[in-house]
This record gives sequence, structure tokens and C-alpha cells, in this order.
Amino acid sequence: MTDMTELEYLETETGENPVGCVIWMHGLGADASDFEPIVPMLPLNQPLRFVFPNAPIRPITMNGGAQMRGWYDIDPSSSVVGGDDINESAAAIKVLVENELANGFKSNQIVLAGFSQGGVIALELGLSIDHKMAGIMALSTYVHDHQRLTDRVGFANIDTPIFMAHGINDPMIPITRAITSRQTLLDLAYPVEWQEYAMGHQVCPQEITHIGQWLNQIYQN
Repeated sequence: MTDMTELEYLETETGENPVGCVIWMHGLGADASDFEPIVPMLPLNQPLRFVFPNAPIRPITMNGGAQMRGWYDIDPSSSVVGGDDINESAAAIKVLVENELANGFKSNQIVLAGFSQGGVIALELGLSIDHKMAGIMALSTYVHDHQRLTDRVGFANIDTPIFMAHGINDPMIPITRAITSRQTLLDLAYPVEWQEYAMGHQVCPQEITHIGQWLNQIYQN
């Protein structure tokens, strides 16, 4: 079992008295610094706080057992492996949510965001947490074990806005997997905004603009 007791994280604020907090999880093999440089590029209308946690270092079966930062193990032989890791990681991010509540934010001022593996955790926690969240941002990712999603979802965020974006040429997570996840969410009546881009497993300038616009909708007066 990986030690998830206290996650390290980076934090930055775009101005004084932020009106909300975005907890943003990186992808496999990256770290907390991966998306921090994007913050100044976001066309934000209001100041926000960003928290970028580090995933723990763990062996990844897909990469020959190599040790790297990851929110869960990936085994190509099973599409649902890593469920216990995902639960642990979601619980660790929930602790960060509780920290921000203790810092004075309300839960409906907090967005859960993530790229790739991080997006899996954002969706897993956002759909099951008992706090009403401001939104869920899922970039180049998918819903884990979507066929059993109804066994895990809660009711607190049934109408919480979800932003999903994916590259049509993604070689790591095929866009078809993301589309299946999107349809699963739509079938459960979740409000999903979908964007797709002519890119691979990455983030592009147009997407950064759309992320900023979506956050502005979440945090409008």
C-alpha cells in the first residue's frame, strides 16, 4: 500500500482574496509543477487559488514496474485494475478538499480538476463526494469502471458542471474511451461540456482558453 497520508502540493493564487480554489491533479509520471505554468495563461476574470498535489511514487505495471509518480497502477491486461489505488488517491484528495474548507472556502467554491490519471481521480471523487462542488474538470481522461459508476456516485453533485476535453489523436487514451465516459455521464443526466482538439495526449492553447472561459462561468458573480 502506498503512503497517502499527507500529499505534498504546490499552491499559487492569481490575486488577492480568491473567489474559488482549483485542486488540479497531474498525469502519470509528471508532478505537481506540470500545470502550474498554465495558470498565468488562463483568461480569468476573478482571482483564484490553485493547488497542485504530487501523486506518490509507485510501481507501474504498464511500464515494467518502473517507479514513478502515479495516482494508480495501470495494467494493460485489465481495464479496471487499480481500483483500490484510485480509492486511496480520491480519499487523499478529499483531505485536501477538507483543508480548503478549513481555510475558509465553501465546497461549492472548489473545482476538482485533473489531466489523464489525475482526471480519473477528479471524476471519481467529484461524482462520489458528499460535498457540493463547484465543478469537475476532466482533461484527456475517462471514467474508471464506467459500467459500475452508478454503484459509486452520490447525489451531492448530480447537477455539478463537468468540463471534458480530449485530443482526437490521443495515443495514450483513445478519444473513444472518453466519448464512452461522456455518454455514461450524460445518460445519468450530468451536465457535461465537451471539447475536442486536433492534438495528442497534451494540452493546447485553444484548450487553455476554453478552460479559462469555463472557470469564469463557474465563478461568475
